[in-house]
Amino acid sequence: MDNLPSTWEDWIANFGDWQDRVGFDKSWLGDFDLSIQFDWDRAGDVIEFGDYEGRAKWERSLQVPHQSMRDALISMITVQGDTEFASVEQQRHLLATAPTDYDRYAAARIMAEEQRHGWQMAYLLMTYFGQQGRREAQKLLERNAQDGDRLLGAFNRPMPHWLDFFCYTMFVDRDGKFQLGMLSTSAFRPLAASMGPMLKEESFHLGTGSNGLRRVIKAGVIPLDMLQRYINKWASTAHDLFGVDASSSAHWAYVWGIKGRWDERKKLDAGNQVNKEILNEEARGHYHEEIVGEVAKLSKYLPEGATTLYVPHENFNRDIGVAKRQKFTVEGNVFEGSDAEWDDYVYSHLPTKEDEESLKEIFELEWIENKPMSTRQIESGIGATA
Repeated sequence: MDNLPSTWEDWIANFGDWQDRVGFDKSWLGDFDLSIQFDWDRAGDVIEFGDYEGRAKWERSLQVPHQSMRDALISMITVQGDTEFASVEQQRHLLATAPTDYDRYAAARIMAEEQRHGWQMAYLLMTYFGQQGRREAQKLLERNAQDGDRLLGAFNRPMPHWLDFFCYTMFVDRDGKFQLGMLSTSAFRPLAASMGPMLKEESFHLGTGSNGLRRVIKAGVIPLDMLQRYINKWASTAHDLFGVDASSSAHWAYVWGIKGRWDERKKLDAGNQVNKEILNEEARGHYHEEIVGEVAKLSKYLPEGATTLYVPHENFNRDIGVAKRQKFTVEGNVFEGSDAEWDDYVYSHLPTKEDEESLKEIFELEWIENKPMSTRQIESGIGATA
């Protein structure tokens, strides 16, 4: 920890070193502005839920009533920042194999926005949480997805190709939207105010995923059963990101007012009572319902007579929670067969080594429908030199 930054300018210098270390060429940013952005109006002034409801939102960390609450805030901000930088480490090599100019631009823009989001979280840590915050802000630049030491397992997974990328942006980035939304009503006002600009940028990431998969389907080159296996892989990964069932940390985050439910304000306006024992499950359920709808939209582009694409049940292929390493089918039923039969079932429902080898040949073809770039996208210079 020799490089522990004492000022924001110190951290920015260390950030530049991180870009060099992970192989992100700064020229790929084009005219993108890495800056700190707040939406104070959207954040609100009054704590909206929990034991401190009705009081003024906290503007500084010392206004937060207890150290345990400050520690929880630091942890949330750190995890969010960690995922942003991890995504860049997972994706940056893809620019060299972009199937179209638009896709190279889109991936570079996503990585630029992820870096800005990481900046935002590091700024909160550096500005509001003293030496502990400075230490965590620096550690954001020291962990590396390529070494497998990012905080959440999904952000250490390799992303060798573009089909992974489109599924990732479709499903994992959509989890990010939900996490940002649940922080947007936080009692810690600088955190809540950070969420509006981040959510606006996140919408492009989700659009990249759904647009990319739609173009894959319309090109008709990647076999649909293979596509389904990659959907199963990344949807189940995203289900894990909502955390363990009956989470005590989610319970206390709500009691303290620092992390709400998805669409908290709408639920409060509607008088929906909170069940603090199932907050993660509730959020996961909302997420699952949304991706079911998104995949149904994709299925409208399938050729006539093709098998409809689907989202696997929340219990399939889970590494976290009550379904962790349990044998559930994609429909959510307990698998009744032998271990060997289970291995065959998994083989037919998740990507295989054969799929990976087949994709190497497929990527030599025109496997995705082209998408023209707009004048503004060209002029931005984002990803142009990759």
